[in-house]
Amino acid sequence: MDKKVEWQGRYLRAVRDRNWEYVERCGDVHAVVILAEHDGRVVLVEQERVPLGRRCLELPAGLVGDEDDKSVEDTAIKELEEETGFTAARIERLGEFVSSPGITSEGFILVRAHGLSKIGDGGGVGDERIEVHLVTRGQLAGFVAERRAAGVAVDAKMLLVLAGALLG
Repeated sequence: MDKKVEWQGRYLRAVRDRNWEYVERCGDVHAVVILAEHDGRVVLVEQERVPLGRRCLELPAGLVGDEDDKSVEDTAIKELEEETGFTAARIERLGEFVSSPGITSEGFILVRAHGLSKIGDGGGVGDERIEVHLVTRGQLAGFVAERRAAGVAVDAKMLLVLAGALLG
């Protein structure tokens, strides 16, 4: 392997391996993505994403290892609480996936949150301005189409909850 770091910032580095260029996170940081439902409704978040220059509709998620050595489960509960105002009685690991393997080495661990209860307002921390949406599975495709028509980007991980509606 002829891996060479071309550029490194605080959180990311650009790497060249032979003739391939890609991005990876610095340190032992990886993502957790949370599938959560409350009273038959899927919990979604919408927030500004600087690289896109607009808001994006997503599943709740966060970084494991960016603040301390918390576990995937602890991070999932913390992020769910901060972003949505819900907590979970239990977190179930569903598997590890890669995000966009042609351009980044980043992956995520998909978890399902069980036993949700509302404990706060959510909305994120600092200036995140996260909007929480609770949508039934039957209304998901229409809701996503409405948000897209309003100029909101849709994270590819939303396919996890949209697959049934899209594939029939």
